[in-house]
Amino acid sequence: MDLSRWVGIVPAAGSARRMGRDKLLMTVGGRPVLSATISILREAGIPRILVGVRPGRAAELRQLALAPFGLDEPMLECVDGGETRQETVWNCLGRAESAEFVLVHDAARPFCSTRLIQEVARAAMTYGAAAACVPVVDTLHTARDAFLDGTPNREAFWRAQTPQAFLRALLEKAHRRAREGGDVATDDAALVRALGAPVRLVPGEETNRKLTVAADLPPQEPPISVGWGTDIHRLVEGRPLILGGVRIPYPLGLLGHSDADVLCHAFADAVLGGSGQGDIGRHFPPSNPQYAGADSLDLLARSVALARAAGWRPQRGDSTITAERPRLAEYAEEMRHNISRALGIPTEAVNVKAGTNEGLGHLGRGEAIAAQAVVVLVPA
Repeated sequence: MDLSRWVGIVPAAGSARRMGRDKLLMTVGGRPVLSATISILREAGIPRILVGVRPGRAAELRQLALAPFGLDEPMLECVDGGETRQETVWNCLGRAESAEFVLVHDAARPFCSTRLIQEVARAAMTYGAAAACVPVVDTLHTARDAFLDGTPNREAFWRAQTPQAFLRALLEKAHRRAREGGDVATDDAALVRALGAPVRLVPGEETNRKLTVAADLPPQEPPISVGWGTDIHRLVEGRPLILGGVRIPYPLGLLGHSDADVLCHAFADAVLGGSGQGDIGRHFPPSNPQYAGADSLDLLARSVALARAAGWRPQRGDSTITAERPRLAEYAEEMRHNISRALGIPTEAVNVKAGTNEGLGHLGRGEAIAAQAVVVLVPA
């Protein structure tokens, strides 16, 4: 869909009094609300966007909500807004002279789909004006002196949403008439209707809610961190083979300063990395004789303690051991049990897989065994 003749207007100059905090910088899906909303317009194909902001706030929003997400660009302009939403849209219209159409979308509606934006735009190109609306599903009553007075037919009522889209000249005419007459409306479709111009209704989305009060926010998932670890050791004679804390009968074992358990080492590196604590070599260096022949399950448990001290705890773990031989499938369940105990999580939250290297390289020739692990951590 070609939207090259369009400009998006995002009113974002409100005070957020009902929310009680700055909703533009609150996060949804890991990014600020303002950034999420603008990104949807970009994905829908709107080439130029004017954001109406409180005077003096443009630099802050660019630094915190736009630039870090790749949105600080020439085709995205912050415009000083007014005391009301209506004034903010009017100010933005003054910078949209080159557009044939404008699409107005509330900054605090970050859950709109690109499909709805394009459908509203398509309707506006056909009818001159269009607005997303959703039907009223609750029974409506009128009241007089604190008593119910009447029950209108709810099928005639729709709740207004944005986006709303218009021929730029039509919306500008509607705003100018309102300014001259001192008229006030809560959305742009009402101003256009006041001209007597038709506004095409486009069925909106219940998920396209406006963030007005704290209850409008989706439940916040706890932050997570993901750590990744890998280790490899050479197979030699005269050493026991220990993987995941399990002693495995085999004529060769892994060479290393500790017991050289590559699976435990990979998990330890994942735990330490995901909690910002470096790696296993930093905390348990091979140059320290204290760790000669150390039990790597113990080193893993100590790594978990370091992560907890930094405010993180393991939640889930996944791993793969690469060994041409011996076959390890029969030992996987015991490894899971040992690893889960060291991580402090249920056995079912740990996965241990084993595979070969298809005869390729030093792993395929049976000269070494390697392991990789991923650990999801959550706040302790």
